[in-house]
Amino acid sequence: MKPLIQLLLAVTFASTWGTLLAENNAVENKEPFPGKKSNFHGFDRYDFSVDKSNVIVVAPAQPGKLEDGTRPWIWRARFFGHEPQADKALLGEHGFHLVYCDVSNLFGSPLAVQRWNDFYKYLTTEHNFSRKVALEGMSRGGLIIYNWAAANPEKVSCIYGDAPVCDFKSWPGGKGKSKLSKGAWEACLKAYGFNEEQAIEFKGNPIDTLAPLAMAGIPLLNVVGDADDVVPVAENTAILEERYKALGGSIQVIHKPGVGHHPHSLKDPKPIVDFVVKHTF
Repeated sequence: MKPLIQLLLAVTFASTWGTLLAENNAVENKEPFPGKKSNFHGFDRYDFSVDKSNVIVVAPAQPGKLEDGTRPWIWRARFFGHEPQADKALLGEHGFHLVYCDVSNLFGSPLAVQRWNDFYKYLTTEHNFSRKVALEGMSRGGLIIYNWAAANPEKVSCIYGDAPVCDFKSWPGGKGKSKLSKGAWEACLKAYGFNEEQAIEFKGNPIDTLAPLAMAGIPLLNVVGDADDVVPVAENTAILEERYKALGGSIQVIHKPGVGHHPHSLKDPKPIVDFVVKHTF
């Protein structure tokens, strides 16, 4: 009987060990994020949905870790993948996750802020992302990064705006030097539930809601083209800079002489990357 018992034990052990190996391999091969997986400049990109928002998460090969054990991340607003040099450096050299939540036609409205709130909660509770995030907004992305920060100042480490819209009356409204963008202006009014008169009187644009950011000590960096006639500096970043300094806030503006609304970012993204890293770690 002993050989039979030994055989049964061996078979049982082999079966159990095989199951454990299969389960372990399944865990190891499980993707860190749901949705469609693709490639973003050599990094794993995941496209999926959170509630009603289409979102993107790009994972670094070697995720960074903050002192509290959470993950550093930068949150891109609008034009994902455009002029990605700073994003690529943060992913590859500093272990940041790069994320995006599409609220492109909501112009920083309360609904956009709420959708960002939902995505923030998902990432910080389900994936151990840091409670403080670096925000990055190009052009109209300026509306959501500044409005979300004003509503959630305790959740922001720093803000990088690139030719950012800081007052929708300037763009898309065309109430100053910029041309009216009719379709975008109508979409903006719809997003806020305003008529034209209400929009003009509105005091909830980024240039108007800087006090919570200053009180929280959030450092700002705006990169602008001095010849920008789409989002004129005088109607956007210049007003924001003057008001933020008056509130005691810290803001740096990098000017690109002779440059218009494009190209965004900097050929050498080091000043942007250094700014984000400094205020994250």
